[in-house]
Amino acid sequence: MADFHYDVVIIGTGPAGEGAAMNAAKKGKKVAVIENRNMVGGNCTHLGTIPSKALRHSVKQIIQFNTNPMFRDSGEPRWFSFPQGLRNAEQVIDKQVKVRTEFYGRTRVSLYSGHAKFVDPNTLDVISSTSTNHVRLHAEQVVIATGSSPWRPDNIDFEHSRIYDSDSILTLEHTPRTMIIYGAGVIGCEYASIFSGLGVKVDLIHPGDRLLNFLDDEISDALSYHLRDKGALIRHNEDFDSVEVNDKFVTLKMKSGKKVKADAFLWAAGRSGNTEGLGLENTGLSANSRGQLDVDHSYRTAVDHIYAIGDVIGWPALASAAYDQGRAAAADITDMEDFRYVSEVPTGIYTIPEISSVGKNERELTEAKVPYEVGQAFFKNIARAQITHEGVGMLKILFHRDTLELLGVHCFGDQAAEIVHIGQAIMSQKGEGNTLKYFVNTTFNYPTMAEAYRIAALNGLNKL
Repeated sequence: MADFHYDVVIIGTGPAGEGAAMNAAKKGKKVAVIENRNMVGGNCTHLGTIPSKALRHSVKQIIQFNTNPMFRDSGEPRWFSFPQGLRNAEQVIDKQVKVRTEFYGRTRVSLYSGHAKFVDPNTLDVISSTSTNHVRLHAEQVVIATGSSPWRPDNIDFEHSRIYDSDSILTLEHTPRTMIIYGAGVIGCEYASIFSGLGVKVDLIHPGDRLLNFLDDEISDALSYHLRDKGALIRHNEDFDSVEVNDKFVTLKMKSGKKVKADAFLWAAGRSGNTEGLGLENTGLSANSRGQLDVDHSYRTAVDHIYAIGDVIGWPALASAAYDQGRAAAADITDMEDFRYVSEVPTGIYTIPEISSVGKNERELTEAKVPYEVGQAFFKNIARAQITHEGVGMLKILFHRDTLELLGVHCFGDQAAEIVHIGQAIMSQKGEGNTLKYFVNTTFNYPTMAEAYRIAALNGLNKL
């Protein structure tokens, strides 16, 4: 067994692991990364963010083609299959792998392929699935960035060809006529949009009383409306009991006694941290019931030199936050001054239309008894949205009635995840720079979607 010594060993090459590796290497540390796939990128690139968003884009283009009068005049609507939609995702994945592999090469980070297992708190074996020649790595610091996987209840047969989770759904080789999605979190809602956009009749089963209840209520209501408008049936306050499946269909039984039948079933209710088989028992660490590790505000675990970042620590479980957490962990290791604990994270949800928000929502401000006002801009009235036939949606700004300080920005519609960052940038300013006046005292390009900020600001000021 070959032995190698490093300053930092990182387990995982998703956004968290990449952020840690790049930052530590650029600050002079000798870095190694262990990846259990034969390609870098982690679950984000191969199973999660990249493929699902690329697939969503393909479906959105199909919807635009079939609803745009310019194209409809030339013939009947076109039908596209789920595998056809995945082709774009496969091309994007290949490009992402190529560019990210180059990152590791340019920064001289050693890349090991295999399963990582702790021998002791400072030693890891890299166990290859294709070779008997294992490698042993010794490290001063270790960063666990192994990500997460769908949580699978024991009483569901995930080996059956009609049953999927959010990873295996990317292997679907046909387009079902009907589908049950259990779990209406971010993943469930995104896939409900995707399949509804392909003309699949979707039953979206949700244990709660409203979709994505962390969102502003008005935005959540808008999402519900547009999913239903595309034919999805949303069933609130229903808990999973069991799934029966045969060669013809799958039946979901709920604790209320109701039964729903469909061609396919997608389980989208929760994820678990990827810590099984890591040999944590040899470090003194243990994961919680969902496979997640506890960390302090420096991303250190209970073992001082072992860090954990990304989905394996739970909230916020976003690729954007994971990359910043990786950079932060590397900053703590290298004693850099630019460390920051990642706490203010914008929400980006890639439903159709998409959703994004930052800051407080109306419910939170009301409960805190903050005197706020609302400024709105509806996309149907914005020239750029009319040009692109993307009139669904709105921008909503929440601001303090007395100081005009920005308190929250909520957006629903085309390019929402891009638009929200303008508000985020202004919210982060100090003093008078963080007020509604910025938007009325700044000239925006016309026609643009960004112009919505000026319209929403004027709308809000007119209410005072």
